[in-house]
Amino acid sequence: MKKTFLPLALVTIILLVLGSCKKNESPVFPGPDDQASAGMMQAFFDKYAPKTETFSLDASAGGTITLKSGTKITFPANAFVKPDGSPVAGSVRVSAKDILKASDMILANKPTVTSSGEMLESFGEIIVNASRNDTALRINPAVLQRPPTVMVPVGTAMGAKREAPMWEGDTTVSYTNNGFDHENQPTSVTVQYSVSKGIDWNQIPGWGAVSGGTTVFPLDALGQWRNCDALYNDPNPKTTVLGYFGDKFNGQTGTGGQTPSMLFFKKAGTNTLINYSVMILNPAAGKEGFLSYQNSMPIGTSGTFLAMSAKNGKFYAELKDVTFGAPVSGKDFISYSFSLSEVSETQLLNLINLVNTK
Repeated sequence: MKKTFLPLALVTIILLVLGSCKKNESPVFPGPDDQASAGMMQAFFDKYAPKTETFSLDASAGGTITLKSGTKITFPANAFVKPDGSPVAGSVRVSAKDILKASDMILANKPTVTSSGEMLESFGEIIVNASRNDTALRINPAVLQRPPTVMVPVGTAMGAKREAPMWEGDTTVSYTNNGFDHENQPTSVTVQYSVSKGIDWNQIPGWGAVSGGTTVFPLDALGQWRNCDALYNDPNPKTTVLGYFGDKFNGQTGTGGQTPSMLFFKKAGTNTLINYSVMILNPAAGKEGFLSYQNSMPIGTSGTFLAMSAKNGKFYAELKDVTFGAPVSGKDFISYSFSLSEVSETQLLNLINLVNTK
């Protein structure tokens, strides 16, 4: 039998490749169809994400605009100035997008988590812009003592009046070389991951007034996300929560663009949504997925997970109702394994809307 010998250079390349694939260094690389499937998820979000609404307003007189959701934004007279501070008169173009419920938070990827990982109960997220003749405008500093106001149809379940602080945020991407594996043990990778966290909220001066059916809060700036949220304080001990996607995890996750595999948690009975955007690094087979911030989830918290993924040219998803228990002896985390089922585009959208009822 004739023997075939590989060239020495080729043998060297193979050994180098194998040597670079040590368990504590290798991320989950995309499969051959993962990139195309990631495009499916991007198209889904582009199609169903909340849309911006546009209005015309007399800058000199001011007035109120009403969004399809019922949100009303009231501008006082002479509320706008040009970038150089000069006044604006005549018709201006006002655009606004609000996010009031969990399904919109998912579709817009605007969860209710602070930059330090604490949970928030949302009473309305909004971004407003204004322009005249394609020139972006800003709020007139002279009206900030009595600024434009936003009234959203979101309030407290019991009808009791309360105050909620204001928060600002913007789209945020998480970059990581160091993290935790499927056993919540510290680890690292050589190829940096980048995953969209959606947004981080940071508290700013100002308060909103929350009542039974509505919340009213000030609009102090244009072109920036504003959120009227109550910080959710839970005295219970905290733990770390991991979610495993099994064979439905898309290996393109973490390479940029729309995240094709995502894990959200809706806290039961409150307008609180968390995007589990921290990826598990160097997972064992079937343990690919996401985890919470370390020791950030209160034990005893009840809610619903929505695990969703695009893979093999199909959508997969699962809703799972849970109550966070304490870790078992010897562990510093709790974990959930998801069994994602194939769903159509319509079924995926229905599952997202179903989260509103949880």
